[in-house]
Amino acid sequence: MEYRKVGKSGLKVSEVALGGWVTYGQSVNDQQLVRDIVLGAYEEGVNFFDQADVYATGKSEEMMGSVLRELPRHTLVISSKVFWPMSDDVNDQGLSRKHVLESVDKSLKRLGTDYLDIYFAHRYDESVPMEEIVMAFDQVIRDGKALYWGTSMWPAARIAQATEFARAHGLHAPVVEQPEYSMVARERVEKEILPYTESAGIGLVVWSPLAMGLLTGKYDDGVPEGARLGENENWAKKFLTEQNVQRVRDLKPVADDLGLTRAQLALAWILRQKGVSSVITGATKVTQIQDTVRAAGVRLSSDVQAQIEAVLSGE
Repeated sequence: MEYRKVGKSGLKVSEVALGGWVTYGQSVNDQQLVRDIVLGAYEEGVNFFDQADVYATGKSEEMMGSVLRELPRHTLVISSKVFWPMSDDVNDQGLSRKHVLESVDKSLKRLGTDYLDIYFAHRYDESVPMEEIVMAFDQVIRDGKALYWGTSMWPAARIAQATEFARAHGLHAPVVEQPEYSMVARERVEKEILPYTESAGIGLVVWSPLAMGLLTGKYDDGVPEGARLGENENWAKKFLTEQNVQRVRDLKPVADDLGLTRAQLALAWILRQKGVSSVITGATKVTQIQDTVRAAGVRLSSDVQAQIEAVLSGE
């Protein structure tokens, strides 16, 4: 495993991270299996574990947290997020000061830890003034409940606004953005986000780097029974096109020549970006995380990158 700094902060995270989105408490409900996956990731050098309160309405935090509390806390980087509704209550959603400060305590309890390393604003909240959002996350840090804060899926202009407000008022500014980024979902990050975050010293930790499993090659011959893209119409429309499936097939000889799986190639391709700190992967089996961690430290030559670009552009 190799480690990278989160932007210009002093925090270092494993190049490959383990997240709990659409897995623990949903597709995986066996606590022993979760334990095996989390400990397997840790043994492979993964130190970054990403969560959110909304994942399985808190159950994902609980399942992962019950394992993480067995490990030395100083060796872990634990993150969670706040924004999405957690109940029907009018204040149990968004980025109001009330919701942020109440939600962090609930996440800490579910995860079984005294503090988060990173607390993310899971989306931007148009209904709350920016100064209230920044001051709320600054308060979380000043209270010792998180060490850093970040944004997730925020427009670059809003990240800039938050950063500039914080720096102008002596408050803690966001140090990281968590966007969706993969070989088949790249335009927003490369054209909008990275041009700002790199210049501002803000790191990226990206989610869905394998496009819901598409980039592993599992859809080469159709949709397997129980596959995520087969069960989610919106994600299927976004990713599961014949053009994308053919691109993934065409990446196989490139990966084979390098002695990599296509999952490893897809992750290494993201990690070629110097502005990226970590790729957040999911795992429903121990063997999956053992496979994906092999992407850490892989260096792609300019010739290989050109080959990949030719495949992705359909040349």
